Amino acid sequence: DAAFFGISTRAAVGMDPQQRLLHEVAQEALEDAGIAPSSVFGRRGSVFVGLSTFDYSRLLFRGDDPAAIDATTGTGTSPSVAAGRLAYVFGLKGPAVVVDTACSSSLVAVHLAAASLAAGESDFALAGGVNLVLAPEGHVQFSRARMLAPDGRCKTFDAAGDGYVRAEGCGLVVLKRLSDARADGDRILALVLGSAVNQDGRSGGLTAPNGPSQEDVLARALEAAGAEPAEVGYVEAHGTGTALGDPIEVRALGAVLGRGRPQGRPVAIGSVKTNFGHAEAAAGVAGLVKAVLALVHEEIPPHLHLSALNPHVPWDELPIVVPSSRTPWPRGNVRRVAGVSSFGFSGTNAHVV
Repeated sequence: DAAFFGISTRAAVGMDPQQRLLHEVAQEALEDAGIAPSSVFGRRGSVFVGLSTFDYSRLLFRGDDPAAIDATTGTGTSPSVAAGRLAYVFGLKGPAVVVDTACSSSLVAVHLAAASLAAGESDFALAGGVNLVLAPEGHVQFSRARMLAPDGRCKTFDAAGDGYVRAEGCGLVVLKRLSDARADGDRILALVLGSAVNQDGRSGGLTAPNGPSQEDVLARALEAAGAEPAEVGYVEAHGTGTALGDPIEVRALGAVLGRGRPQGRPVAIGSVKTNFGHAEAAAGVAGLVKAVLALVHEEIPPHLHLSALNPHVPWDELPIVVPSSRTPWPRGNVRRVAGVSSFGFSGTNAHVV
């Protein structure tokens, strides 16, 4: 519905569908937050969007016909415009930034949005990411790298974990400073207590995960949140279901979250990738949305495709459990704390508490 957003039909044809999805979901996010989109015009709203695939521009430019390029092609396929056009359509005056750290892009976007709010350069923020698979080249590349699961299932933490399946989607959350949200009478679903971003640096390989770096980003996020490791009740893990990545991540979680944790109170871990796959640049915000919904509904959803725990993880030595059925997580006198991890194959790691 291009006209709804003031976009011409001609411009819409040349517009990456990822931009189109962002417009629809931004509208829905604002409405869900109880904010009339027309009311934000001219305000210091910011946009931080994770985006790392450019299949549509490949499709447009596959031929050798220069006539296929027109005045709208540049803005339709430029990654920067994915955020800039949202700011333009809604009339937002804060920062508008596209983030590409591969799989961690959207969670890094949330981290940057929270920092923008804390610094006072934004009054509210739209943060998240988008991912669409429109051409086969990515599948071919990842298949040859043996990253993809032959059966099309992310079997995270399972002994049969042999890769992931690519997923599509878009997610955006509306963030405000807590004092402003309370003053405006907003419905508050969850609080971002703290977050952190770091890099693997020189690890076992450019795309290989780094356990010490994962431990560091977890510890830094907890410190920023003012939370103790033992307070964390659930972690939405990066959890792609790869033979190399899963054991490294679980060991890092155990090393950090086991500190000071009482006997009999393990931390539950799961991965939304077992539900619908790895949404790449949108994966982090998908995990964040799942964690928020678990808090709202007071229930940790079951982790799917788990038949036998990965034998390369010392489960008996770690205070960690993988829930295979719906697990109550009720409100009480003690605050409930969740963590969300997202690690990019670029080496950039993010964790939000």
